[in-house]
Parts: sequence; C-alpha cells; structure tokens
Amino acid sequence: MATLAYHPSLRNIILISLFLHSLLAFSFTALARPATFTQDFRITWADSHIRQIEGGTTIQLVLDQNSGCGFASKGKYLFGKVSVAIKLVPGDSAGTVTAFYMNSDTDTIRDELDFEFLGNRSGQPYTVQTNVYAHGKGDREQRVNLWFDPAAEFHTYSILWNHHHVVFSVDEVPIRVYKNNEAKGIPFPKFQPMGVYSTLWEADDWATRGGLEKIDWSKAPFYAYMKNFELEGCAVPGPSTCPSSPSNWWEGAAYQQLNAAQARSYRWVRMNHLIYDYCTDKSRYPVTPPECVAGI
Repeated sequence: MATLAYHPSLRNIILISLFLHSLLAFSFTALARPATFTQDFRITWADSHIRQIEGGTTIQLVLDQNSGCGFASKGKYLFGKVSVAIKLVPGDSAGTVTAFYMNSDTDTIRDELDFEFLGNRSGQPYTVQTNVYAHGKGDREQRVNLWFDPAAEFHTYSILWNHHHVVFSVDEVPIRVYKNNEAKGIPFPKFQPMGVYSTLWEADDWATRGGLEKIDWSKAPFYAYMKNFELEGCAVPGPSTCPSSPSNWWEGAAYQQLNAAQARSYRWVRMNHLIYDYCTDKSRYPVTPPECVAGI
C-alpha cells in the first residue's frame, strides 16, 4: 500500500496555521484574561471605604457607621463565568451583608444572579443566600450554611452562566443550579448582558435571623477582602455572534450539566447544608413555583 510522505516542515506549518486560526477565532468571541481591579472595575459607592492593599492585588471593603461601599465592572457580559476569592467579615458580623453578583442594571425587567453572605453572631455559621432574577421576576432565595469559616481565609465563589443553566459554586462545589426551562414557559436570563458588582453594607433589619440579631457598631469598622477576580464571557458591546457561539468553552458539553462528581457534591450540600428553599416555603408560595416543579 502506498503511503503519503509527510514532511516535518509541512506538519509544522499546518500546526501553526491551526493554532493561529483558533487563537484568532477565540479573540473575536470572548474575553479571557485575568481581571484587575484598576483595569476592569470602578468604584460606585464611597471610594474612601474601598482600598487597594498588598500591592493592589487585594481589595479591602470597609463598613462603618458612616457608610458601606460598592464597586462594579466597567463592562457587561452575556454568558460566561465570573469568580472572585473572598475573605468575609470575621468575628461578630451580625447585620452585615457582603454581596457578589451580576446585574443587568435595568429597573423594570431586571436579570440578576446573587451571592449574598449574611453575617452572624460569633460562633454561628455564615449563611450564603443566592437569588435569581429572570425577566424582572426574583424572590427565588435559597440559603446554605457554609461548612467552613469563610472569614479565616480566602475561598472562591463563582457563577457559571450559559444557555443550559446557571451554576453557583463555592470552591468549585456547586451549591445551586437554575436550569433553563424556557421550553416549559419559565423565564431564563439570556437576553440582557450583566455587569459584575460587589457591596458591603448594613442590613440588620433582615440579614441575621430575619433581623432579630442587630449589628454591633462597637465592633466596627468591619472589613471584607477580595482578590483573584476572573471575568470570562462575551463582552457587550462586542461581536454579536459571540453570545450564540457554540465554540465558547462555557457552552461545551462538559458544562451543559453537572458531571457525576459535581452531582454528588451538589447532593451533599443540599442534604446537609441547605437551610432555606423558596420552593418549599408554603407560607410564601402555597402553589409551588413552576420552575421548582420543572426541576431547578
């Protein structure tokens, strides 16, 4: 049988060509680089209460009786993954809320994906509340007690958002999945780009034990820390083909549903650490919300 001679230089040319083609294609579809606070974010609230420390690699958020603080990404994104490492307010943090979330910044038909870390009295577990707004409808709160002390060291919190689902994760352990059930008439955030936001503020009317535990201002100022920001997604404005491109890594088969290991971790969290789920709150929802019936 005859064989085709394959010259090494020809092979190299082909490999280089394929690499350049894939690199060029990716550069037109998605932002993929480490984010920096100065380059990618802007302070939205109380710039005196947000400080860059450790050579600018870490952000310190400050809450005192004068003010809380907040910042936002300079850009908006449609699908992708965002993450940040956070070290939360230590000690008696009751009444404080540290938030990391995505928001379309539209008043009437808002899309939003929330992490809200609810402070607590010393010795009690920190609670993380997640919420999903789709086409202006929210009130989809779930709460998980974290299984570690999130004020002792940094932990990574991430939101994966694609056409199939939204996955909230803690150190790559999924704690919440909101599936795309549009085929069943259930809204899913997919049309509005969202910015990335963070705030530290006082909310002792509801944050800790439903507002029973009030903030102790003698413990102020309160500090939270953030670093290792990652923003990967389709920047808007940008190429209109990016959000629908199946070549974006977050749309790949491996990210369309939880794998077996993730599913086991997810069940463990839900069985052992879930303390509130709006789906089972009959006082608020005598009729189970449709997305809960469909499977979120």
